Amino acid sequence: MAPSIPTPSPPSTTPADQARRAPRIGPVLVLLPGFVSVAALVVAGAIPQSFPGLPDPGVATRFGLPVVRGLRDSSAAITVGMLVMAAAVLPPAKRAGKDRIEGTRALALRFAGMFGSVWAVASVLMLALTYSDLAAVPLATNSTWRGIHSFVTDFDLGRSLAVSAALVIVAAGLAASAQRIATAGWALVVAIGALLPLALTGHAAGAANHSLAVDAQAAHLVGVTIWVGGLTALLLLRKQLGSALPTSVKRFSTLAGWAYLLVAVSGVAAALARLDSLEVLRSPYGALLAAKALLFTGLGAAGWAHRRWLLPQLSGVDATRRFTRLVLGEATVMSVAIGLAAALSATSPPPVGSSGQESTAESLLGYPMPPALGTDLHWLTQWRLDSIWVPVSVAGLGWYLLAVRRLKARGDVWPPGRTVAWAAGCIVMIVATSASPGVYGRVLFSVHMVQHMTIAMTVPVLLVFGAPVTLALRTLSSRADGSRGPREWLLAIVHSRPLAVLGHPLVTAGNFVASMVAFYYSPLLDLALRTHTGHVLMTLHFLLSGYLLASALVGIDPGPARPPYVFRLLLLMATFGFHALFAVALMSSSTILSQDWFGTLGRPWGNSLAKEQYLGGALGWAIGDYPVAMMAVAMAVGWIRSDKREARRYDRQATRDGDAALAAYNEHLRQLHARHAGPLTTRTAKREQASQGAETVKREEPQSDA
Repeated sequence: MAPSIPTPSPPSTTPADQARRAPRIGPVLVLLPGFVSVAALVVAGAIPQSFPGLPDPGVATRFGLPVVRGLRDSSAAITVGMLVMAAAVLPPAKRAGKDRIEGTRALALRFAGMFGSVWAVASVLMLALTYSDLAAVPLATNSTWRGIHSFVTDFDLGRSLAVSAALVIVAAGLAASAQRIATAGWALVVAIGALLPLALTGHAAGAANHSLAVDAQAAHLVGVTIWVGGLTALLLLRKQLGSALPTSVKRFSTLAGWAYLLVAVSGVAAALARLDSLEVLRSPYGALLAAKALLFTGLGAAGWAHRRWLLPQLSGVDATRRFTRLVLGEATVMSVAIGLAAALSATSPPPVGSSGQESTAESLLGYPMPPALGTDLHWLTQWRLDSIWVPVSVAGLGWYLLAVRRLKARGDVWPPGRTVAWAAGCIVMIVATSASPGVYGRVLFSVHMVQHMTIAMTVPVLLVFGAPVTLALRTLSSRADGSRGPREWLLAIVHSRPLAVLGHPLVTAGNFVASMVAFYYSPLLDLALRTHTGHVLMTLHFLLSGYLLASALVGIDPGPARPPYVFRLLLLMATFGFHALFAVALMSSSTILSQDWFGTLGRPWGNSLAKEQYLGGALGWAIGDYPVAMMAVAMAVGWIRSDKREARRYDRQATRDGDAALAAYNEHLRQLHARHAGPLTTRTAKREQASQGAETVKREEPQSDA
């Protein structure tokens, strides 16, 4: 019998080899938006023209700016999409550990590093071209490169572009060097963070309703990038996924649905912030906006149809080819839509609102000076819905109620008090940011202190009482293939080393105390009052720092180890004792905080600045008493319950083993007594024997003669 000739195995390929063989569709999808952007601007007649006698940045800047903007947006989408795939969608390799990056996930990170490098280069070019366009100087001159430094250091637009470029470089480096899934998660967070400064660089920064336009633009960028980038990433990785393609598509389909909802809501909000009538649709800006909206609406309908029709058919040997045929056209349309969005950002929108002269207060606040705040109903009637914290609070409340409903549907019990506490925290957050504290917080220092202390102390305590982490862990589905879904990422964060450090009781207390001092006695207060970004970051920081402190003292969710109740009580007294001293320092200070801001507003009513600061310190002191009382009561109840649980545990143990612990303890005491009583008894006997001998000798001595 002739020996069998072994079939040669195909040569193994590493992720680096696969990345070098990137599908041809990848470069096409990256470059297409730039050309679409230029074509759209030419058709709409929105390409800037040069006029004799006027400064001109040159042809390279006029046409290069939309091309580079489209290249930046498309490469950003693919980078974020690849990171989403690696961190939350793709299953790990069969022989790899759960936290190791191998197989398709390693390939996705290779692609993320490649397209992230393109994103970084495009971001740097975007910075230079933007300065060239604004300064009306050609790009290839020495004055241009000298002026870029001043553009970055002295102007908000330049700083935003520079921060975004720096974050892109960090994200690309993390993606290229990632060896564990946690690094991929950090790269995704940094990449999404690089998108947020871009919301301050477009038309949103100059919109009449600045805060709404910027917030809507930021949400729009995140939603579009995850949606478009994730689908493109699946298209590029389809051949390497193999049998994991149906599972990966199904997981991303759910994420894409939420991303599309975010895109739709934020797009409508952004349009309302920039347009005041349908007549503007006749302008070049309106035509591009209508075309973009039409494309995204069609893409949403196609995505819904694919979810209903494509997902059940993703099985068998022809699954990859069927997926490619249907998704390739959708990804191409998405690239065209990104190009239209780039053209839209390069087109001047029509003016919105009245052409009347704004007051100083309105130009600084973004809304007219509110009426005098007295004993009337202005405390209840003055509202300005916050475009970030109202949606976040409503979404948090909706998720909580749906999760509780899911628990009850399967027969589990959830304490009603926790639901009431969480709902109260969400409602108080809405009131603090959108009702009179939000309207008057940048006008009166006293109301600012009310808003600040409510967000930093009252809201976190109520949210901690709701035990959201426990509820999420009990309702979120777990994955059996080793990939990280929402539940797995939540567990990883809860048990992570950074949270163990930040959540340590001493660290949380020190952070809470130091944050107040650093914020009010530094330029940070003025930054939070003058800028929308500073105000958002201030709110987020104090909400998180208050939540960590409340969780360390009275929390019931899993997390960093909590100290004994005696130590918690001492920490509570020390922390809020310092808070009282801080309030007294504000009341007795003769230095007016942010005097330039409050004085420039020109408020014609109310107290003087000094009296407002005194009143603010008093209100901050008084408001701090309520969360302290709530935490003290919760701590006492938890202490009593802990003692009862410990006593019941000892009773059950004694019933099982016949009180062996008590018997062992008594035996230990008996042995100690015997060990120390033996030598003592011997020494006592010797002393008594010696005493008796002395008496005997004394009696036997002869009596002396008289």
